[in-house]
Amino acid sequence: MQTVSLSLFRFDGLSSRLWALAMMGAARLSLPRIDGLSFWKLCGSGTGEGFTPVPNTAVYAILCVWDDLHTARTALQTQNVFARYRARAAEDWTVFLNPISSRGEWANETPFVPQDDSGAGPIAALTRATLKPSIAMKFWGQVPDISAVIGSDPNVIFKIGIGEVPLLHQVTFSIWPDTASMANFARKDGPHAKAIAAVRDGQWFREELYARFRIAGETGSWDGQSPRILKEVQR
Repeated sequence: MQTVSLSLFRFDGLSSRLWALAMMGAARLSLPRIDGLSFWKLCGSGTGEGFTPVPNTAVYAILCVWDDLHTARTALQTQNVFARYRARAAEDWTVFLNPISSRGEWANETPFVPQDDSGAGPIAALTRATLKPSIAMKFWGQVPDISAVIGSDPNVIFKIGIGEVPLLHQVTFSIWPDTASMANFARKDGPHAKAIAAVRDGQWFREELYARFRIAGETGSWDGQSPRILKEVQR
């Protein structure tokens, strides 16, 4: 069963942050050599929980697509590149995901293979887009309002904005307790709905991908909470 891992790393201090920035290039040499890894992306983040075009030099992410959950867990624990990240990071957290729906492409690939959905438990949403340079400023001008709406929603368990290239490549990732909560947010009339309408009317994206996942597990901590998702869902 295909498994996707999203690993987040938080770095303190100038030397660790410079190391993480350098790994945006250096890690590209190691990741293609890992067995069972079919797709990967190295991402930075923005300030304000990632939903701004201003880079956050403290937080970086690695997204990987694996043959199965066992391969994912084993590689993240044993492969040197991930061990080096953990050794430098002040905090790290990985969530394991099983794709249940996906449409669109990422760098001209279709990395996620949807599987049967159990229909139970928390659900994650990932959107990824390549912005047209001519509308980048207009797009980012709407993002703060969208971020505020997500942040005020009592149902969202986790959210972050990351990306491969500042301004032009953006990825949003969020986790919800169930499908209904996520759907209710998407249907609300507000900044999020208006932004979606603007994207459709103006054809802002050169490439886009929308995917949904069920949570398969997690390891580590984020903001001092571990395991965050299971604690939130069990309340």
